[in-house]
Amino acid sequence: MLRRGLFVFPVLVLSMMFLLPLAFAKEAYVVGVTMAVTGPGSETYAPIKDALDIYFKEVNAKGGINGRPVEIIIEDNANQPSKAAAQAKKLVTQDNVILTVLASLSSTYAPVVEVAQRNNVPLFIGAVCPLEVYPPKADPNQFCSCAFGSKFDTRFAVSFIRGQVAGSIKLGLAGMNIPISRQEIDHGEELGKSMGMEVVAKEITPPPTPDYTPYATKIKDAGAQWVYAWAPWGMEIRTFEALRRIGWKGNYIAWAHIQAEEELARLKDDSLYVFGTNAFFADNSETHKKIKATAERAKTVYPYTQLSEGWIVAMTLEAIFQDTPWPPTPAKVRAAMNRIKVDTKGLKGGPLVWTEQNHFRTITYHRAYKWDSKKGGIILVKDWTPSEVK
Repeated sequence: MLRRGLFVFPVLVLSMMFLLPLAFAKEAYVVGVTMAVTGPGSETYAPIKDALDIYFKEVNAKGGINGRPVEIIIEDNANQPSKAAAQAKKLVTQDNVILTVLASLSSTYAPVVEVAQRNNVPLFIGAVCPLEVYPPKADPNQFCSCAFGSKFDTRFAVSFIRGQVAGSIKLGLAGMNIPISRQEIDHGEELGKSMGMEVVAKEITPPPTPDYTPYATKIKDAGAQWVYAWAPWGMEIRTFEALRRIGWKGNYIAWAHIQAEEELARLKDDSLYVFGTNAFFADNSETHKKIKATAERAKTVYPYTQLSEGWIVAMTLEAIFQDTPWPPTPAKVRAAMNRIKVDTKGLKGGPLVWTEQNHFRTITYHRAYKWDSKKGGIILVKDWTPSEVK
């Protein structure tokens, strides 16, 4: 178990009692996190740990929230459903957390959701947003701030492809054999056909795939001119690289996971597009500058360019607790989550708003980027595009 916060070790608790008021040392907002720090797909979720660590270290150093610290208990589920379930149960029944955060592959969702429902504790999903958080009737205990969201991502991506080519398009689709990725790729097939595209290939790879060449070959041989991929980043980018190795010359658009900005600069391919709902650090906003400076001071495991997603989770947690009367309970936390409005300070195209009926966001904004060889850098190819979520 990885435990973070003021109460990690008894020695630290004792020392803090001499530095802070007694109430501050004894009482805290306790959050439980089950996440993929290791295991397949962890490269997408592990950086959230870094962001939570540095964000709440700073918050606690400044006096906490409402005069009380935030304690983050982090468990590594290694993307294993059974581990995630056991950890969620422990966090709720033994650690008495007021809120659980889940950040791992969608295969871990069902058992963790079951624990949340059985114990009536809010579950904040820091990974791909499931349909249960959408309006008009969101599940009472499931909330999601994550950049990627089912259905809306594919609507943007397929519409983007359609806007690049006036005539016929041969579309290839690439996903991973996990529930939400399959669901999204199926949706992409439906949308592509409805927009007059010919879907010539749909390749779904198993999570442990050492060689993507066979799948890439099928896409190339089918004559795909564009490929849309929506899956964990490793699968997305390795499929693209496999396609390039076998001589495919088409255009590729993938969901912009946290690694995407660095990867565009590494590959320098003018026909690789990425899209998402978080702004790239190339924007150099004040919030980006703050994340960079904080990460560099703390010498984080992951580069600062991969911390936006976790930073948004942390900002949202802070906003929730600011609006939760003391002493906090799961019921009070849930009530605060049902009326949250988070200023994302340039990390997204607008605020993150939850209501009782909508635990995703009221408006989602997408952007698309690519590498431009002539300019020698990443460029914005489609600015914030709003979609009302209802």
